[in-house]
Amino acid sequence: MTTVTATGSSEFDQAIALHPGPDGVRRGELGAGWRIGGGINGGLLLAVAANALSQELPEHPDPVSISCYYLSASRPGPASVRTDVVRRGRSLSTGTASLYQDGEDGAPVERLRVLASFGDLADQEGEVHTSATPPVMPPPEQCVGMEHAPPSLIEQAELLQRFDMRLDPATVGWAVGQPSRQGRIQGWFRFADGRMPDPLALLLVADALPPVTFDLGLPGWAPTIELTVHLRARPVPGWLRVSHATRNAAGGYFEEDAEIWDESGRLVAQSRQLARAPRAK
Repeated sequence: MTTVTATGSSEFDQAIALHPGPDGVRRGELGAGWRIGGGINGGLLLAVAANALSQELPEHPDPVSISCYYLSASRPGPASVRTDVVRRGRSLSTGTASLYQDGEDGAPVERLRVLASFGDLADQEGEVHTSATPPVMPPPEQCVGMEHAPPSLIEQAELLQRFDMRLDPATVGWAVGQPSRQGRIQGWFRFADGRMPDPLALLLVADALPPVTFDLGLPGWAPTIELTVHLRARPVPGWLRVSHATRNAAGGYFEEDAEIWDESGRLVAQSRQLARAPRAK
């Protein structure tokens, strides 16, 4: 049984925590436990930037549409986020956020830049009208947990230890050297410490599953170039069903589309990202 952790005390809340300084810049600490490949996970970084904007826009606390360009790899350690409100509206406000870390010479290096529209998803509660359907897969207890993941995957993705992730057996052939080459990975997601999902957590979940290039026979780090997430509703407590898929890989890049469904069977978020494909060995 998973113990429920109160919001604010969970590993995720601590990872995205920011403290405003007298100069208006918010500062936090990027933890080593959220690394994947050569840097901090892009979804976690997006949640950090979104948290800064949420604090700046208390009347509109939830990201509705958010896009992020990753400019350089973020490392564990101190980080600062600078925000700018472009427009405050009645139902939506728009702002930008940039995350910085000190470079080797001590000068600030911009790691990512965000443009987002924020609203209040509580005003949009109810049915989400969509022609999409939740992914069909076995219940969590019949799916493949991270305890069965190849050691090489855990070594390059420390953040997986923060998750209770159960992958659909039909989409994990790559783990035993038999990728389906259909470009799809899907599974169940929740935090290992029992934290319940919310809009900021959905930004992380959109980039939490192993890259779909694994299922194309291309293991390895796939750094995100750009990530856009659209949020449809606040998720109810419980498991999330997550599906990642790609249809195009060319010129060393691929797109990855994600859909996130909550325990009630409602589509709560969808995303698309452009990423670099791992180099074939």
